[in-house]
Amino acid sequence: MYLTCINWSVNLHPQDPFFFGYGSLVNRRTHVYGQARPARAQGWRRIWRHTALRPVAILTAIPAPETEIEGLVAAVPGADWAALDARECDYDRVLTFDIAHGLTPPPEVAIYTIPETKHPRAAEPTVILLSYLDVVVQGYLDEFGEAGVDRFFATTDGWDAPILNDRAAPTYPRAQLLAPTETGLVDHYLKALGSEVRQG
Repeated sequence: MYLTCINWSVNLHPQDPFFFGYGSLVNRRTHVYGQARPARAQGWRRIWRHTALRPVAILTAIPAPETEIEGLVAAVPGADWAALDARECDYDRVLTFDIAHGLTPPPEVAIYTIPETKHPRAAEPTVILLSYLDVVVQGYLDEFGEAGVDRFFATTDGWDAPILNDRAAPTYPRAQLLAPTETGLVDHYLKALGSEVRQG
């Protein structure tokens, strides 16, 4: 269901490019890319994309001029994108310029996105994996606190999709152990959204 890969870290070069992560890549437990720091991307918004390729929804970012999203930027040593491209194999990697990160000199920054026409659409909405959502929320909580979690939900569309509760046997390959307070926070937002939660 998901393609896993091995990441590595080496000494950084001054010209190393960076990626901007806005989903699971915000959770530092899921990768070992160095020089990571919180950042903001102007002109993007998240959406759950439903494709015929996978039985689960995929979180992507789409252009949205009036929206700003938070995330994490991190260096890609030697511009070796192979492992990250494999991890994000459903996406296009594109350069993005309106990123607030505080790095000097400003590096080249790429974002992974799935244009609506890239993959065949699913016949009906696919499920959002709770094990994946847990990882994303844990990352936002670590980096931006509860206010950041609130902004994550507010700047993400597609919450009408059903949620598959696979916490007991996570399907997501980079699933993490969450504290009860963390899972409780996820559950709080899903309840507030009126999401349909199905047991896995």
